[in-house]
Amino acid sequence: MTTTIAAIRGMHDILPERIGTWQRIEDAARQVLAGYGYAEIRTPLVEVTDLFKRSIGEVTDIVEKEMYSFTDRNGDALSLRPEGTASCVRAVIENGLLNQPLRLWYRGPMFRHERPQRGRYRQFHQIGVEVFGLNGPDIDLEVILLTARLWRTLGLTGLRLEVNSLGDPQERAAYREQLVEYLERHRTHLDADSQRRLTTNPLRVFDSKSPETQAITAAAPRLMDSLGEETCAHLATILAGLDAVGIAYQINPRLVRGLDYYNRTVFEWITDDLGAQGTVCAGGRYDGLVAQLGGRDTPAVGFALGIERLVELVEAAGTVAAPPLDAYLVAVGEPAQREAPMLAERLRDAAPGLRLMTHCGGGSFKSQFKRADKSGARYALVIGDTELARGVIGIKPLREETGQRELTLAEAAAFLTAASPRA
Repeated sequence: MTTTIAAIRGMHDILPERIGTWQRIEDAARQVLAGYGYAEIRTPLVEVTDLFKRSIGEVTDIVEKEMYSFTDRNGDALSLRPEGTASCVRAVIENGLLNQPLRLWYRGPMFRHERPQRGRYRQFHQIGVEVFGLNGPDIDLEVILLTARLWRTLGLTGLRLEVNSLGDPQERAAYREQLVEYLERHRTHLDADSQRRLTTNPLRVFDSKSPETQAITAAAPRLMDSLGEETCAHLATILAGLDAVGIAYQINPRLVRGLDYYNRTVFEWITDDLGAQGTVCAGGRYDGLVAQLGGRDTPAVGFALGIERLVELVEAAGTVAAPPLDAYLVAVGEPAQREAPMLAERLRDAAPGLRLMTHCGGGSFKSQFKRADKSGARYALVIGDTELARGVIGIKPLREETGQRELTLAEAAAFLTAASPRA
């Protein structure tokens, strides 16, 4: 007996019954982003491993533990992309796109070798936004407002916004000294990863999941108290803009984000409806990354949202249903079955966007009607020898208690266009 092959743990098929929700989210994102003037960019799934080491930071969980990395036949160290920002930065540098401000977005799969659980997968999908060449708080505000509009477009409520500022490099350096001095006094009570990070990247200690370490960091000095006047004014402008449009937020001084390249503004949209994986969207400003990866000094800000987590929220809210078939074409008799594909094409020409499924595989009239009903279509279209001879199509409602009617092809196309909803 042949052994079946299963999908890799943490990597899932997206089946037809759920694809409507995915498409709705992707379409809504495309619509909202176009409304703000963002252009789509697509980058490779595989990049040189050093790209992520230099951007994300070598002393991070992603680089240390989670990347899918390998050596190819030429001896090059490559990795499946664990996030999209580094690839986008590499692309705009390599293609010389930084001669003017850029507003870009992307979507696609990312890969991290984590322990699979609800809302966290080894292959997961993101929609991301990256803006280059603008350094004011107004663009930081715009990307937050953009996400809030997407939630409204999808009919989602209950997401809460948390905001913080990580300051500029000088402010972070001063804070780092205070933090290290404090944590050193509690070193023996920190978990092993945090003890190691204390000398390499102490802000990552805030990422610890150890309850004892979290209790220690809860009493640590606050980065917010080390921020200068200019950085505070930058954050205050963003918060004033959120107040002006009525978007509620919470300042979270422990919000540091999991990637090394952030500075100043950071934010997360969080839900309580997904268990431990409550972050739906996260981002912030990363003004030093372009120069760090070989480009000229360029301010930048962006975010990424998890599509799988949005799918769960949208399905739970019941705001999206898969678009139904408009019609199912039933053909009775050999002449009608030969004619059916051509008739279906003429209907599709006459009614662009028509969702029409043609029965294939033969079968009796009764069995074809069962298939039509099971398909979920609103109407069955019926052709047989009689209909062919008279140049008409029978139209039978499948979801209403009304009788069958006969229409010409042109009349049928007009009827289906007017009667059937469009997603």
